[in-house]
Amino acid sequence: MSASRIPTIDLSLWRADRHSDRDQLATTVDQALQRSGFLLVTGHGIHPDLPDSLRTAARTFFHLPADAKEPFLGRTGGRGWSGAGAVAAGRAEGTETPPDLVETWTVGPNPTPNSNSNPSPSPSPSDTAAERLLPEAWPPQVPSLHSLVADYTRRMRVLADELLALLAAALGQPLDFFTRHTAHPDWTLTLNWYPPRQTIGAPKPGQFRVGPHTDFGTVTVLNRQSGKGGLQIHTEEGGWEDAPYDPEALTINIGDLMARWTGDRWRSGRHRVLPPPADATTEELTSLVYFYDCDPHTIIDSLPAPTGRVAYPPVTARAYVQSKVDKITLG
Repeated sequence: MSASRIPTIDLSLWRADRHSDRDQLATTVDQALQRSGFLLVTGHGIHPDLPDSLRTAARTFFHLPADAKEPFLGRTGGRGWSGAGAVAAGRAEGTETPPDLVETWTVGPNPTPNSNSNPSPSPSPSDTAAERLLPEAWPPQVPSLHSLVADYTRRMRVLADELLALLAAALGQPLDFFTRHTAHPDWTLTLNWYPPRQTIGAPKPGQFRVGPHTDFGTVTVLNRQSGKGGLQIHTEEGGWEDAPYDPEALTINIGDLMARWTGDRWRSGRHRVLPPPADATTEELTSLVYFYDCDPHTIIDSLPAPTGRVAYPPVTARAYVQSKVDKITLG
């Protein structure tokens, strides 16, 4: 895939706060999000030991027998474990696919004690409140999972807000244009485990590890592994192509809320994860996917022309995302 469509940007240049570097980064981001909705980001400050440790802990859980995972089946807003057959991501865009070949462990912020509708602030970098996370029950077989997830989500929250400031600059807006709406944001961390073909058998026709779709929120931060049955990105220029991979980079894409916010100046990045390959039957992959939205009652209004190109009807952030989640969730 052409680097002009999916460029790599060095976030450390943004942090250095030199006007010339920031202007160039903003231009690169604007052009890339118009073409594909995707970026690779280095200089993000996430030491590889943390995602590596989290991936190892997650895989230990996923390798447990089904009856050991069953007590952690997600029942509180989908937080917790879900097995194969729980979702079909392609249905969000109207593509009827068989269930996705993925198991997940899903985490989100715990609501405030006095409200069922407004989530509490996500933990700050100095906050040790791992108990703020849902689900409430965590597997004792993997005692490190809770603390690793808490640490990772704190760092992702900071990084996501930094990316939103960069995106605001790319639109010529004040740096807090988006982050003024992330005081108490909705977010989700999903640990995706793609089991090997030798375990689950051959996929059905049209079945993927994750079916073709766009994400639903503002930005998604993906820490992934390369593989034959890995991520593909769709663009008008190239169709479906393998996503570029750099072990030092995070893969960033924007979702539907951001595309609507920009009046379709930017594309909600369409992507899929290929089925487990026939020529690599032992390949298993684990992805760490951080979905960032915004404050749940934020009204998403399209930016007007000349920035925006389509004037979408206003939507409420959480209601929109939930409507998409409902489409992909299987009974």
